[in-house]
Amino acid sequence: MSVNPWRVVFLDRNTLSPDTTLHPLSFPHQLQVYDHTADDQVATRIAQADVVITNKVRLSRSALQQATRLKLVAVAATGTDIVDLAACADQGIAVSNIRGYAVHSVPEHVFALMFSLRRNIVAYHASVQAGRWQQAQQFCYFDYPISDLAGATLGIVGQGALGQAVATIGRALGMKVLFSGRKDGADRGSLYTPFQQFLAESDVITLHCPLNADTRDLISDHEFSLMERKPLLINTARGGLVNDQALVQAMRSGQISGAGIDVVDAEPPPETHPLMSLLDMPNFILTPHIAWASRQAIQALADQLIDNINAFQAGTAKNIVMQP
Repeated sequence: MSVNPWRVVFLDRNTLSPDTTLHPLSFPHQLQVYDHTADDQVATRIAQADVVITNKVRLSRSALQQATRLKLVAVAATGTDIVDLAACADQGIAVSNIRGYAVHSVPEHVFALMFSLRRNIVAYHASVQAGRWQQAQQFCYFDYPISDLAGATLGIVGQGALGQAVATIGRALGMKVLFSGRKDGADRGSLYTPFQQFLAESDVITLHCPLNADTRDLISDHEFSLMERKPLLINTARGGLVNDQALVQAMRSGQISGAGIDVVDAEPPPETHPLMSLLDMPNFILTPHIAWASRQAIQALADQLIDNINAFQAGTAKNIVMQP
């Protein structure tokens, strides 16, 4: 390892809460922190870096090729689709990520969306604001259907830490839990329900898988057509897992009973984004990619981020996605 101070560049500090503490690194270094970094600024900002920290700023092959000192890309998230991993491999750059930090925050958000939608909380709240309770002239009214989660079938795509945590909560609430088999039909064993059967039998479907070439548009027109029970769809994973136009059609046609979405393929979405057209629907909830963002989870992420960099510099690398 070089005795010279390492240059560490954080490209998008504002993607972590300002209340989050970034503990100092344990080795001599020069830290440059940027609140935001535009695509056309990346190459210049990382050119002399030994370590680059990024949460959502994309690292392309062309930018990485100019970073001749770069040793480590420390992703401040679990997903690494923002990094050209092949380019990192070609240049001998290690890539680390964050793991297991949101095993409470994400599942709690998932169930917050489920409860809100199954019990029509948003619709009833809006109707009270509009004076409907007074118009009803009795102690309650039944404008929107309410359904229990107990007894419903919860379909989970993804059996990692988050999927398993969601399953645990679902079972505690009296839900029947299904884990999805592969869309391509490959046999994954008796613990998994074949994908088409999974779609047909689920009352709620929640996504907890990475976005890659195999999972992009995992849910599109054909998949919605197979959802016999008109389920809720919950997506707190990645926007590209669900085809946006297909979701709009499924919502407008009543093919599904509602959707709780925390992630979009373009963040923030432009006003013309297809999902923005659904905001007038009481059975559609769009939150701004905050399922992961409890105070406790963000601090755990920040602590693990620093630990990852310290470990790599000390020669005991951990949470490595790709080792050169």
